[in-house]
Amino acid sequence: MTRADFPPRHVAIILDGNGRWARQRGLPRLMGHRAGVDNILPTAEALDRSGVRYLTLYAFSTENWSRPRVEIAALLALLSRRIDREVRACHRLNFRLAHIGRLDRLTGKLRQKIEAAVELTKDNTGLTLCLAFDYGGRGEMIQAAKRVIGSGIADAGIDEMVLGQHLLTHDMPDPDLIIRTGGELRLSNFLLWQAAYSELYFTPALWPDFDQEEVEKALADYERRHRRFGGL
Repeated sequence: MTRADFPPRHVAIILDGNGRWARQRGLPRLMGHRAGVDNILPTAEALDRSGVRYLTLYAFSTENWSRPRVEIAALLALLSRRIDREVRACHRLNFRLAHIGRLDRLTGKLRQKIEAAVELTKDNTGLTLCLAFDYGGRGEMIQAAKRVIGSGIADAGIDEMVLGQHLLTHDMPDPDLIIRTGGELRLSNFLLWQAAYSELYFTPALWPDFDQEEVEKALADYERRHRRFGGL
């Protein structure tokens, strides 16, 4: 049994509670999504100051396409409007931006903006901020398996390392800590392979309310953990 290394190298967050945040205030759901977008950079900065080197945010799952079309259209429009400003801020902070998930179902304009953000910041040396958008863990594993098969590797040569090298997160360490806001107690198809030995932290705080104090509470809880990795 080993004490958790501190700070965690990679933190991943399931962003949940935007709609409830808005409903509690008698606001349209889109206002909750706006508040959620507003909270991304402050949270990234707080974790960066704490020494975290990778932050992955689960912003939109493959299953979220089943939501009402009006809400999806509004969310995509919000992201398209805000991405340029947020990217400039991240670039000034020396953050490296990354994306995991599908791009083919996004509008051409939004896809180009995401690709341009990744290209612009690729040589930055600070926090890696990865957006999981139109992402699903099961789909990622299926695609990784197909890539392994397509590479011609013999069955005997396929192991965890080989499969891991074909995942979308092949250039990042597995998350040490996965946080879910909003009070739900599940992973919702997020980083299923990578989460094998992640520490899990669930908080009732809604994502727009996940502030500096909430970040510190999550990190303090993680620091008290003992990570066994299957051992004693």
